Amino acid sequence: MRSLLAVAAVSLASCAPLDSTATRAPALDSTLPAMQSFAPTPAQPPMRSNSQIAQDFLDLAFMMESGRPVPMLTRYEGLITVRTTGATSPTLERDLALLLQRLRREAGLNIEATAAPGANITIEALPSAALQRAVPRAACFVVPNVSSWEEFNRLRRSPQLDWTTLPRRDRAAIFVPSDAAPQEIRDCLHEELAQALGPLNDLYRLPDSVFNDDNIHAVLTGFDMLILKVHYAPEFRNGMSRAEVARRLPGVLARLNPAGERGGQGSTGGISRDWINAMQIALSPGDTPGRRREAAARAVRLANTFGWSGAREGFAHYAYGRLMVGYDDAHAQAAFMASAEAYAQSPTTRIHSAHVAVQLAAFEMRRGNGAGVLEIVVPEIPVARAHENAALMSTLMMFQAEALEMTGRFDEARAVRLDSLSWARYGFGSDANVRARQREISGLRPATRT
Repeated sequence: MRSLLAVAAVSLASCAPLDSTATRAPALDSTLPAMQSFAPTPAQPPMRSNSQIAQDFLDLAFMMESGRPVPMLTRYEGLITVRTTGATSPTLERDLALLLQRLRREAGLNIEATAAPGANITIEALPSAALQRAVPRAACFVVPNVSSWEEFNRLRRSPQLDWTTLPRRDRAAIFVPSDAAPQEIRDCLHEELAQALGPLNDLYRLPDSVFNDDNIHAVLTGFDMLILKVHYAPEFRNGMSRAEVARRLPGVLARLNPAGERGGQGSTGGISRDWINAMQIALSPGDTPGRRREAAARAVRLANTFGWSGAREGFAHYAYGRLMVGYDDAHAQAAFMASAEAYAQSPTTRIHSAHVAVQLAAFEMRRGNGAGVLEIVVPEIPVARAHENAALMSTLMMFQAEALEMTGRFDEARAVRLDSLSWARYGFGSDANVRARQREISGLRPATRT
């Protein structure tokens, strides 16, 4: 389930973080430049060793996010069909077609689109308000054993919708927002379709995966494609236990990922429910600001106690920094710098560093340091592009345009600003939301800040 908090792609170091998800609308007629979107590009292969990937697979496939065990492996058999219903958009249909193409090519799945009502997986587009009434604070979610919103509402309190009771997978429904930005809908397609097909768990320790509640990755990665390929390996079948899968898993990974036999990055650590619970409170808009700040600080302390580094340490500092903005800006900036330092330890967390760069650039812009803003954001723009995150990339480019203007490079500023608006239409949707993000960044400048 992709959370609303996570799909608010970036928030700035102003008096209050921007949460554009509440007002996003489809990109229809626009006075802005033509919308840009990404061409499909093959993902980079995973960098970890097969022994670590084996542990990751078992924790992903045999545990729910809540910590409940999943008793057996389940998957679809034969051709997997996918159809769309509801208020779909041309960008949704295009992005789904590209995703199915990638799943066939990179994960080796036998999957295709269909218009038949008996499809294995139905993707239904509905207003965000309807989704949130059913599952508060959810941007989108996937449910087994149903094929429509009506069927889901009729059976929503039935054990029929419990993933842990399935002997195999036959049907599932994915519910996505019809009134969200194109990128948000695409991100939902990637995450929810991956979980409809394969693992049901998310692990904070994974730095290179959409199977992570930090939701830093917007599209399926090379690691994710390998996990799905393993899930559908011929050596496995429906109903196999964790122990049975574990015995065959080393041989499957050696066959599918021979590079992982030659080493790679070491262990990314275990699971701590205390740390997860602290992060859930920190990220929950339903809790008080003080309780959320306290929980984020506890997550930072726990990460230090466990000796964690990299993705989890960086995300704990990042969450703490977000919550300190407007409350104690000095501590907020220190937290973002600690987050950047943690993420800088590995090339697998470059996109994480790009998110932190937005926060650090905001502090420099408030000081009027245009050259400092450029130094921070310019190296991160290609990273955001490579990870197909238009919301993040356009935000970084808006910072770049403002900083170029601050340093007297007006022609360059106009060109960058125009390009940023094309990507912002995909990342943020409506003209109103694009202009709101633009005004927020411009308002950070000392000369224009009110």
